[in-house]
Parts: sequence; C-alpha cells; structure tokens
Amino acid sequence: MVEIKEYSDEYRTAFRELNLSWLSQFGLVESHDLMILNDPRGTIIDRGGAIFIAVENDIVVGTAAIMKEGEHGFELAKMTVAKEARGRGISKILLEKCIGQARSLGADHISLFSNHNLKEAINLYEKYGFKHREVKDAPFETADISMILNLK
Repeated sequence: MVEIKEYSDEYRTAFRELNLSWLSQFGLVESHDLMILNDPRGTIIDRGGAIFIAVENDIVVGTAAIMKEGEHGFELAKMTVAKEARGRGISKILLEKCIGQARSLGADHISLFSNHNLKEAINLYEKYGFKHREVKDAPFETADISMILNLK
C-alpha cells in the first residue's frame, strides 16, 4: 500500500534520483532542475512550499511538490512516479495531495510548466481541470507548455 508522507531530509537522495531519472528519460534535465533537486528544503520548503513523497514498502515510488509563487499561488513541480510503479494511480494521489495542500494554504491557483513530450502527465493535468495558457517567463528552456488550475 502506498503512503504519502511529507518531505523530510531522509528522502533527499531519493527525491533527487527519482526526478533525475524521469527528466533524463526525456532529455529534460536543466540547471534550474538541479538547483531545486540539490536543495529541496531551501528552494521549496523554506520558501513556503511543500513536497510529498509516495512510499511503498519503505521505497520511494513517487514525488510531487508545490512551490510558492507570489502571494496567492503555487507552482506544481517535481512530480514523478518510478517506472515500476506507474499505472497504479500514484500520480493522481500525489496531485490531489498537492491541490489539497494549496487550497488549505489559501491559494487561488496552481500553475505548472511542462514539455509536450510528457503526454501522460499533460493528460492527467487536463483531467484535473488545468487549462493551457501562453508560456511566459518559464524557468526551463524546454518548457513549451504552461497550464493553470484556478482554485477559487
């Protein structure tokens, strides 16, 4: 059974490695990713965000984060599920946890940046009500998709 846990430093290496594996699979690793993955506490938690870790049998099988974005918003980031655990709804559980956390913190929206090659992820975001918008001020060179979910 998968359990969703809040980030603690014991998950730092697993958070980094799982996300690097996912991004590398599509050739999407950038310096901005490395900055976040090398210091998740400093770049996400200490700035008002949250990281959730999906754990099954003491093994990290998924991650997702919300990063504080302005006064009333968050950016969905670093959402991935281990290859061997995909197709079992873990990404839905993580996404729902992120949406719920953003709502509980009073956010009025969650935004995200992605790449057109991540078709399954984009389909999931659309199912949860994320709407496509113009890509502006993306922190990633490979980001050719921007989406937003209004929470109010």
